[in-house]
Amino acid sequence: MLRACMLLPLCRTPLAVVQLRTFCKMSTPRAPSFIGFHLALIQLGQISADKANNLCHARDMILKAASGDNGKHPKPDLVVLPECFNSPYGHVHFPNYAETIDFVPGQAYDVSSSRSESVKMLSNVAKESGTWLIGGSIPERDSSDPNKLYNTTTVYSPQGDMVAMHRKVHLFDINIPGKITFMESKTLTGGSSLNYFDTEFARIGLGICYDIRFPEMAIIAARKGAHVMIYPGAFNLTTGPMHWELLQRARALDNQIFVSTCSPARDMTAGYHAWGHSSVVDPMGKVIASTEEEEDIVHAFIDPEIYAEARAGIPVTRQRRFDVYCDVSAT
Repeated sequence: MLRACMLLPLCRTPLAVVQLRTFCKMSTPRAPSFIGFHLALIQLGQISADKANNLCHARDMILKAASGDNGKHPKPDLVVLPECFNSPYGHVHFPNYAETIDFVPGQAYDVSSSRSESVKMLSNVAKESGTWLIGGSIPERDSSDPNKLYNTTTVYSPQGDMVAMHRKVHLFDINIPGKITFMESKTLTGGSSLNYFDTEFARIGLGICYDIRFPEMAIIAARKGAHVMIYPGAFNLTTGPMHWELLQRARALDNQIFVSTCSPARDMTAGYHAWGHSSVVDPMGKVIASTEEEEDIVHAFIDPEIYAEARAGIPVTRQRRFDVYCDVSAT
């Protein structure tokens, strides 16, 4: 009990307050009503050193997904690409494939004058397909500091407007002896904001890959009205079997929201071997759609009735004790 009392003031230190203001203090508008929608995850293969080919193949797969895989499935309302879809995955590659985006939240973005060829392609294909589109992620170069790179996802409306952007907050720096060492921080800088976007059917929270290991992001998003968290990601053959599904189910169950991940397909000739297994998990922690390691499109219906039933039957969202512990989403 003594330890709990000693820990409580840490939540109220000036540093914690400053950090919360960075991504929580802004007024959050009321979330849209949650309406059932169709989701498509593109587990993209054939990602090579040729960026032009990568963009062309991604475009073809977006159109295929938007067609419901040529009519086999309902037309999706939202299509998702994987992490680093325009380049090989690796810190040595990021500087060579980085593009300048210059997006400012809350300001209209002129895609036609964008310096990013990936942004232009994504905007055009979102408009052509008439779907919402989460453009996986690409290496982004900061226009104010060319030496600063981010791992960045961009979001497009069915009209082709770029409406949101998320820079990967937590960099993938790990060292599991004898298995894998990877240091994104050798070339990348972590983002400094939490981001979401609103559609006519739901509020969607954004994260990228390693971000899923940090529950605070999903907690804040859920308490700010997000119905779904989507993480373009690329776990590997070490961390994938251990934690990929477990983390998705944990984030979904803890927050009683839908959680989805979109991975590249596995390529054993590449320098980095992705786990694959792009998935959708419902608010009860059940995997409702998934695939294996090859290129594929995962289709799922995101059902608000499951969301409502989970929260009504096990009402943890109304039973939290913020008089005992801190609310990390507090404004």
